[in-house]
Amino acid sequence: MESQKKILLVEDDPNLGFVIKDSLSVKGYDVTLCKDGSEGESVFKERAFNLCILDVMLPKKDGFSLARSIRERNKEIPILFLTAKAMMEDKLTGFQTGADDYIIKPFSLDELICRMEVFLRRTVPAEAVNEKIYHLGGYEFDPHNLVLRKNDSEKTLTQKEAEVLKLLYKNRDRVLKREEILTQIWGNDDYFMGRSMDVFISKLRKYLKDDPAIQIVNYHGVGFRLEVR
Repeated sequence: MESQKKILLVEDDPNLGFVIKDSLSVKGYDVTLCKDGSEGESVFKERAFNLCILDVMLPKKDGFSLARSIRERNKEIPILFLTAKAMMEDKLTGFQTGADDYIIKPFSLDELICRMEVFLRRTVPAEAVNEKIYHLGGYEFDPHNLVLRKNDSEKTLTQKEAEVLKLLYKNRDRVLKREEILTQIWGNDDYFMGRSMDVFISKLRKYLKDDPAIQIVNYHGVGFRLEVR
C-alpha cells in the first residue's frame, strides 16, 4: 500500500484549519496543522513533507515569508497558497516567492484536493525516471530532478518552472500560444493565470541570461518561443 502523503497546512483560522485537516485526513492524507507562520517554519525544519498549503495572512510570520524560508531549505516541494484576496499583487508576489499555485477563499474542498493531487502525482516517478537531459546552448536541463546546470553552477527549479521550460523546449520550433501553456501547465487560461505565467517566464529568462544565444521571445498577444541560436 502506498504510504500516506504528508501535508503541512498552515492556517490561523481554527475553523477552516480543522475542516481542511479533517477532510484531507478522511481522504487518506497525513496532515500537520500549524496556526501561525513561525510554528509552520519550525515544524517544516523538523519533519519531511510532500506538499505545503499556506495561508497568506498569518500571524508572527506571513505566508510569503514562510514560503521563502521553505524554499531556502527545499527547492522542489510544491507550495500552494490560500488567499482571501483576489488582488493581482498578492498572486504575483506568491509566485515570486516560489509558490506553485494558489486558491482563493472561499473554495471547495474538491477543488483544493484536485489541485493538490496534480502536484503530488508529478512528484511520483514514472516514465520520468528515465527522462533525458535537454541541452539548451551552454545549459543542461534535467527536468526530472528540476535542475538547470551550466559549467559548475546549478539552479534548482520549482516544478512549475521546470514544466514551463520543458514545454517551451519541446515546442521550440514554433510559437507556443499563451493559452496552450496555461491549459497544459495550469489547467485553465484565465486572465489572472496569464499574468502569473508572465512571472514564470521572467524568472526563466533570468536563469538563462548567462547564455546570450538563448532567448524566450515574446510574440505580443500570441505567445512565446524558445530560441537557441
